[in-house]
Amino acid sequence: MDRGVVPPLVVVALGGNAIQEPEGDDSVESDFERTSLTAAALVRFALSGPFRLVVTHGNGPQVGNHLLRSELGKEHGDLPLLPLEVCVADTQGGMGYMIQQSLANEFHAAGVPVVVVSVVSQVVVDRDDQAFANPSKPVGEMIPPDRVADSREHGWTLEEDTRRGGFRRVVASPDPIEIVEAAAIKALVEDGLVVVAAGGGGVPVVQTSDGSLQGCPAVVDKDLASALLAADLQADAFVILTDVPKVYRAYGTDSQKAIDEMSVADVQRMLAAGEFPSGSMGPKVEAMRRFVSTSRRVGVIASIDEAEDALDGHTGTRIVP
Repeated sequence: MDRGVVPPLVVVALGGNAIQEPEGDDSVESDFERTSLTAAALVRFALSGPFRLVVTHGNGPQVGNHLLRSELGKEHGDLPLLPLEVCVADTQGGMGYMIQQSLANEFHAAGVPVVVVSVVSQVVVDRDDQAFANPSKPVGEMIPPDRVADSREHGWTLEEDTRRGGFRRVVASPDPIEIVEAAAIKALVEDGLVVVAAGGGGVPVVQTSDGSLQGCPAVVDKDLASALLAADLQADAFVILTDVPKVYRAYGTDSQKAIDEMSVADVQRMLAAGEFPSGSMGPKVEAMRRFVSTSRRVGVIASIDEAEDALDGHTGTRIVP
């Protein structure tokens, strides 16, 4: 590669399943094992370009578990409750540590000297966002049928996950307006670092009347926050890696059909028709619509296992202007 040529910058958004097995062991040891596999796929992807990387990640299962630990600590140990936004910050730091260490190890194994750093990121939201009155973001694990009634008695808002056949706790998920640390992330990228940022959608904050920031109880959708960050960084591409190889119409039915490519207009039309559920693929395609509309560049939704081929048109679903 010509040393005078700067490799394209790609923002890659990982789902929570990239760090934790959806139906498996959720121990730290298991999470590290899963994260190492994800990191190996990301390094193969980065070297295939080569690409500069900014990695974001979800935290749905993890922040729900963290919130539950806090509530159990209050109930059984008289410990103070942790605010939801602090749980987001805690998981952002812990998961960022796992991802940055796993990525650094995989780059080292490939003989590539790269520094990986995590940035605990804040995301500004509107205090009057209607999401605060209408919780919709799933957090935590699936709730067994025998715990549904007790969960509701504890004041939890539950939503049925028809794809997985059960219920999950849901919390407010306001729209991201600004990535507070975007300029710092950009400076790190320009210095040649691989950056893990906006984990779990970032810590949601609101701006007070005097201009200062204050945390608020919510979880921002990581795909929407990632799209905003990708636009701020003027990324050359935005990739969402998930647990399915493509976007599908009528997903989970006998008539499901894989989509190879969608234009922004296609996405708008299919979202308006309710083609993509709000609890799964909906935010992903909406995030792609926002990034591609703003940047006029290409986005891809693909599986983690096929990350290496995500930008060459051989796999995944491309979203184009």
